[in-house]
Amino acid sequence: MSSTIKAHIALFAASMIFGINYWVAKGLMPDHLSPQQLVFLRISGATLLFFAFSWITGTEKVATRDLMRIGIAGIFGTTVNQLLFFIGLNLTTPVDMAIIHVSNPIFVLIIAAIFINEKVSFLKVAGIILGATGAIVLIVYRGEISFSSNTFTGNLLALLNTLAYAIYLVIIKPVMAKYKPLTVMKWVFLAGLIFAIPFTFSSMMSVSFQSFGNNTWISMLYVIMATTFLAYLLVIYALKRVEASVASFYIYLQPVVATVIALWLGIQALTLSKFFAAMLIFTGVFLVSKKRNRDMLKQMPQR
Repeated sequence: MSSTIKAHIALFAASMIFGINYWVAKGLMPDHLSPQQLVFLRISGATLLFFAFSWITGTEKVATRDLMRIGIAGIFGTTVNQLLFFIGLNLTTPVDMAIIHVSNPIFVLIIAAIFINEKVSFLKVAGIILGATGAIVLIVYRGEISFSSNTFTGNLLALLNTLAYAIYLVIIKPVMAKYKPLTVMKWVFLAGLIFAIPFTFSSMMSVSFQSFGNNTWISMLYVIMATTFLAYLLVIYALKRVEASVASFYIYLQPVVATVIALWLGIQALTLSKFFAAMLIFTGVFLVSKKRNRDMLKQMPQR
């Protein structure tokens, strides 16, 4: 089997893990864990794993200036990103969340254009407009433009979650080019954990681990080890063998997986409005995810 085929298998497996994670995480909330509790467990667990694996593979020194940049990236990419993700997912559906997350490259382009003068062509502007329209359609598709609607609020938080992750990608990109990915990620998650503690640690006092059944433990381990750690290693493995542009297109598979699971469980139907919104977002992402913008997706999607 060629290395290219192995890379595609790794990317497919990572996308499956991310797609399944929407439903696994949704199943943990709110009956077993609150969003804040799940954020603390995921970030702290991932921090330990990344430090352990980095120690095994060899550590490297990071300049103080870069550590400060990593710390800021950790706030947006881990603390803010994860809090918005889990609180939003607790309010909306996994399918809506997965579709909105596909718009990430659009936000990356906008942030890059503002802060690092990334060139924006006519096609990319068209892509931004299409993607934004799709996100708006998805957020208000029930006609409930009110913060009293859980779905509306959850979808809006998902959009802000995607924005926070886009800011993280732009901030962390120069650092990723200087150090090993594992070195960067261990410090990103440590910074994220430090800033997440004030918002999440107190809620851990009310967690009753004794009441957890086997399914709950398996789901929690899946979120920490499979989604955050294993999927990341699979993506890094693939990026050493195929171009980032190839890897970036696998983001389209995540909402497909989430939708297939929804249809299989009979929980959520694929409505015309959802399909229309998804097509707008997918088309918008296709237009903006060309050439230089694609390498922004080298980092692991923290889902």
